[in-house]
Amino acid sequence: MSEVEGVVEGETIGVWGRMVQSDLWYSFTHSPLAMISALFALVFILACLFAGFVAPHDPFNLASVSLFDSLLPPAWQDGGNISYLLGTDDQGRDVFSTILYGGRISLLVGFLSVAFAAVLGIAVGLVAGYAGGITDAIFMRIADIQLSFPAILIALLIDGVFRGLLPRGLHDEVAVYVLVLSIGLSFWVQYARTVRSSVMIERTKEYVQAGQVIGLPPGTILFRHILPNVLGPVLVIATIQLALAIITEATLSFLGVGVPPTQPSLGTLIRIGNDYLFSGEWWITIFPGIALVLLVLSINLLGDWLRDALNPKLR
Repeated sequence: MSEVEGVVEGETIGVWGRMVQSDLWYSFTHSPLAMISALFALVFILACLFAGFVAPHDPFNLASVSLFDSLLPPAWQDGGNISYLLGTDDQGRDVFSTILYGGRISLLVGFLSVAFAAVLGIAVGLVAGYAGGITDAIFMRIADIQLSFPAILIALLIDGVFRGLLPRGLHDEVAVYVLVLSIGLSFWVQYARTVRSSVMIERTKEYVQAGQVIGLPPGTILFRHILPNVLGPVLVIATIQLALAIITEATLSFLGVGVPPTQPSLGTLIRIGNDYLFSGEWWITIFPGIALVLLVLSINLLGDWLRDALNPKLR
């Protein structure tokens, strides 16, 4: 083994060793609920990402979808088909396959909207907390006004405005981007307020004052020195808001203002199945609903564990 390879291997082992010996890893491995939640969320996310290999059918391939197979019950009921484990919908699509493909869209919207909200909220919080004065007052009053409205109402408003401004022919093409923008603009306030409070504490510490004395630019102080020290609460907020973003997307799609039926998310699948719920075809809406509940529950449980693990008062 060469000297360079030995150094690289030593650094890798060192990083892995520090992670295994950290308090966060100890807390995770001693919390069965957190491990079960993480396992379910990981399996679901991977199954959705590789839906083309995991799903037994392609619900968007018209050549493989037959109306003769529509409204088949789950395989264990009379009239069911083993090829369609959870039954089929009104178009003959396999419900299990549509859950995986629909979950991919829900997760995409959730992750992108949380990332957008986090970037916007962190930037606003850093600037407001460090600058103070009139800048802080303006940003926080905007945040207070937005907090007086429910997030779903703000998302509906933003979504409606963009749909009104864009040509009707572009609605389906940009539906996912409009959802990401509307949900992200609904959730940035929590990041901004949390980061602002942490920055107001950090800016009085000696390392910040030392950076100011030696003439470091405010941007360097904010993003290179203060930001790493305020990311703990941000991770907790991001985990919890991922579940909220997925629920918000499902709600908007259920109301008919989310992704188009040609790109069904879990919310769209629940809305489609709701039309057949009282006629006896319960599986079309129940199974996507169960998948949504379990996904959101696992993410929320991970968020609760992360909040407790990063709280020094509970150690």
